[in-house]
Amino acid sequence: MSDGVRCMWMRGGTSKGGCFLAEDLPADTAERDRFLMRAMGSPDPRQIDGMGGADPLTSKVAVVRKSARPGIDIDYLFLQVFVDRPIVTDAQNCGNILAGVGPFAIERGLAKASGETSDVRIFMENTGQIAVATIATPGGRVTYDGDARIDGVPGTAAAVPIAFEETAGSSCGALLPSGNIVDVIDGVDVTMIDNGMPCVVMRAGDLGIAGDEAPSVLEADEALRKRLEAIRLKAGPMMNLGDVAEKSVPKMTMVSKARAGGAIATRTFIPHRCHSAIGVLGAVSVATACLLPQGPAAELAETGEGRKRSLSVEHPSGEMTIIATLDDDDAVERAAILRTARKLFDGVVFGD
Repeated sequence: MSDGVRCMWMRGGTSKGGCFLAEDLPADTAERDRFLMRAMGSPDPRQIDGMGGADPLTSKVAVVRKSARPGIDIDYLFLQVFVDRPIVTDAQNCGNILAGVGPFAIERGLAKASGETSDVRIFMENTGQIAVATIATPGGRVTYDGDARIDGVPGTAAAVPIAFEETAGSSCGALLPSGNIVDVIDGVDVTMIDNGMPCVVMRAGDLGIAGDEAPSVLEADEALRKRLEAIRLKAGPMMNLGDVAEKSVPKMTMVSKARAGGAIATRTFIPHRCHSAIGVLGAVSVATACLLPQGPAAELAETGEGRKRSLSVEHPSGEMTIIATLDDDDAVERAAILRTARKLFDGVVFGD
């Protein structure tokens, strides 16, 4: 592959990474992963010999193909390339990079622009979910310019609303894979939940923190990191995820009372680095935990009333609002969120 591989680098939400057509990558998984690690510069904490940005949030890949599924435009496989370990994993989705997949599909001719805005129906291969992304396409072409603003990204861009369908249990087989709203692991109350992203939700106070610390402060707390990892390794089998020692899920979210008028405040390890914001689907899972009858999040959250709830999930760089629609049994049946995206380059990347 000395001639390079065609790629579009995208900022999607609060993440960025490479978008590839499936046909342009090696068909063999091991060969594909070797190429992607070389392209990103992994394993190396600085990723100095590749395109990665020395952070899990900037070491991501979307593999996209035209879908043969009825009513679906594209199939999207998300791959997390570890920064300092030789691992490429498909064990999770990424709702941030998802924001860049719709524009990429239209630009590559996999989906059609249909007016001032165009809906792209996306099958998320990692977990079998369906997402509908609405892309700004004035004059039949993708535009990235607009007035939408999201926390964690400077400036403004075109809005990319994303609605998620049938997300409960997408990775773990059930919304509450242990069958319980609350379990106790190593003396800590936890809600193990999967509404698009497997998460272990705990009270920040039970881990000895306030819940408003900077990510760098929490990452420097070796005792906290060891305690979280011990809980995570025990939670993995309980969440039907098996041995998670080399997996990027479940995410570990510590919650506390909101401080800026939101529903809940969060600090999330993903799983070994503290997120500077919060993942899209992680926020959906946490918001859903807030709406349960009990549990660490539910006991601390301000959720309002009605069938449609707007829950602002606070994180280190701002907030992310989840619009949750509840069914007659008060379960979340649909979740929607606003993201933005920007094309950074379109060319070829080298892995040799």
